[in-house]
Amino acid sequence: MNKELEFVKDMFDSIAPKYDFLNRLLSLRQDTVWRTQMVKAAAVKKDGRILDVACGTCDVALEISSQLKEQVQVFGLDFSFGMLRLGKQKLIKQNKKNIALLNADALCLPFQHNMFDAIFIAFGIRNIMDRQKAINEFFNVLKSGGRLAVLELTPPKKGILSSLYLRYFQKLLPVIGSFFSKDRQAYTYLPESVLKFPSPVEFSKILKTAGFKNIRFKQMTFGIVTLFVGIKP
Repeated sequence: MNKELEFVKDMFDSIAPKYDFLNRLLSLRQDTVWRTQMVKAAAVKKDGRILDVACGTCDVALEISSQLKEQVQVFGLDFSFGMLRLGKQKLIKQNKKNIALLNADALCLPFQHNMFDAIFIAFGIRNIMDRQKAINEFFNVLKSGGRLAVLELTPPKKGILSSLYLRYFQKLLPVIGSFFSKDRQAYTYLPESVLKFPSPVEFSKILKTAGFKNIRFKQMTFGIVTLFVGIKP
């Protein structure tokens, strides 16, 4: 494991206990709205098999199960044991029997080709070192007609609101995040990684290179979050 990957893994293990709380606080609970819209936009059939990559504490997996009920089978995958441990506790508490968790790497998925009807990844692709390789992996394990939905924090649109947001994102967010999580480095890494993320147009090209068609993206909340959806032909 290279040093950058090990840093990201250790970071998520460290902040896992406060991850959900800080997501709600720092996004003013908008993260729950974004995930709900993501699952709706993918328009997955109710008896499908779904993969949630970088599932973390299972917020997306639980939203999928909530919208599509028990008929759907969900596999949640993450490389952080700390995040999966918290996710497992939530599944037990809510008695979710249709969600299975795996500790694995998004760059080397432990699944057969053409296995899933849909793949979701929320706030995770930004943390993967080789994004093109990951998207290629997603394409391989999707069935023909399967959908990929990617939700990610993105550099906001220009304007006064953008300037205010960037000031909050770069100055205030690391202070709040480190106060509650006791890990300032993690919440310094967050804005840095977001500002380095490709534009929606550039990221759409990565999806196209992998083979996805009918690619569309929707910017939400003044462009601070973007939802991408692509279909495997």
